[in-house]
Amino acid sequence: MFKRPPPLIAPNAPRGRSLFVSSLRVEPFPGYRIKSVFEPPPLPKLDNETWWGIGPPNDDWKTKLLIFPLNITVPSEILEYLKWRLDTHRPLTPPLEGMAHQYGMNTKLLQEVIDYWKTEYNWTERELFLNQYPQYKLNIQGLHIHVVHKNSFEDGYKVVPILLLHGWPGSVREFYELIPYLTKPQEGRKIIFEVIAPYLPGNPNNLVLRILSSGGQAGPGGGPDGRPLQEPHGQARLRQVLCARGDFGAVILHHMAVLYPESILGFHSNMCVVHTPRAFLLNLLGTVFPSLNVRPDHHDRLYPLSEYFQRMLRETGYLHLQATKPDTIGVAMNDSPIGIAAYFLEKFITGTNRTWQLREDGGLKEAFSYRDLIDNIMIHWVTQSATTAFRLYAETFNKAHHGLGIMRKALFVVVWSRPSHPVRVPTACARFKYDFYASDAALRELYPNLLQLTDHEGGHFAAFQLPELFANDLYDAVEKFEEYHKNNVKTE
Repeated sequence: MFKRPPPLIAPNAPRGRSLFVSSLRVEPFPGYRIKSVFEPPPLPKLDNETWWGIGPPNDDWKTKLLIFPLNITVPSEILEYLKWRLDTHRPLTPPLEGMAHQYGMNTKLLQEVIDYWKTEYNWTERELFLNQYPQYKLNIQGLHIHVVHKNSFEDGYKVVPILLLHGWPGSVREFYELIPYLTKPQEGRKIIFEVIAPYLPGNPNNLVLRILSSGGQAGPGGGPDGRPLQEPHGQARLRQVLCARGDFGAVILHHMAVLYPESILGFHSNMCVVHTPRAFLLNLLGTVFPSLNVRPDHHDRLYPLSEYFQRMLRETGYLHLQATKPDTIGVAMNDSPIGIAAYFLEKFITGTNRTWQLREDGGLKEAFSYRDLIDNIMIHWVTQSATTAFRLYAETFNKAHHGLGIMRKALFVVVWSRPSHPVRVPTACARFKYDFYASDAALRELYPNLLQLTDHEGGHFAAFQLPELFANDLYDAVEKFEEYHKNNVKTE
């Protein structure tokens, strides 16, 4: 008998109580609860034999890992339909004068991108580009996962397997310029990487077939616990991997590092975030005594705290929508190529440099190219993955998943309950100036084996924006991880 995941909401549970409500409530705690407030709950006992697919499984699904090679290809009728949609879109509402992108995507810039898309963007060429790396379809516990896998073989170099996970609204496309830095020998380095980069379940998983579209099963307690992504390393050749990335990829990798530390050689993230009672108190104390919490040159990244909260409220409306009604907004995004372009590009503007929303050009060409950004949009729109990608938020930002205690994700004020489980594997955090900020002290609480903490210019999409810098930070981290393991050899 195969097992189904539990529902996100218990049948008799009161409705309408999402994490967004509870995150703004500070609960009173009597003396006997003080200890539990500052200690994480026990690790959850997860069932690693859950079937995630549609319909009943095959008899051998627990022992057989199915792997099929694939190439990205889009039928001509879809491309013809796209051209028609771009040619016949309704007139865009003019932006208010002087607002640039403060109300969202400026339609003057959007029209410029649409014109490029129609007249200069060549999907035939981009297909060849996207197919330059070997790709496979894996079936893991009923989930079809599209994986880019670039192996490396060079005499005199140690090969380290690395799992790269993207977030939203990104895709594996973010790593295409990064991969050559990781898989080809670099001056002064003694290692190269074997890159495994899956499209996250629910995100684009195949440009030939829309593998993971509507339907399927909700997550266990609603969340990305890393089990399907961890499974290949238990069945296949790779037993231990290095993990890297930010955004939702970092959230999933955090779960993997907590739940499966024996499989993780090291954890590298450009989005190390901390929501613990101690971190919250430090943030508050820092409003009066900033030196208790942040370096002098980092003061403006967090303070004044009121401005930080206002900025978070202003820029996370999408998160609330996707975490509560993903299927509603998904209808619009799956249908309209221009709509999804506006939705995505606005995130790349504010996520890369929040001050760029004050510029008419949004700074997009300063960090990316229209061609590369449209690659990512095409990957999402052609596969109609908007709804299923949005569901990742709904299955993460809810009370059931929050109760696991693996990684607290309060929005602005920490939930006054037990903190997150610390990540005890060797860790490296790369802080980028215009991304989420956590102080040194807060990071060292959640990551007790923090071996590297670096600060860089740049924003949320660091691997996409600055691939060479990101690669060098990663190489530096791995050298520290290897030294750590050399000095901390486990004895039976």
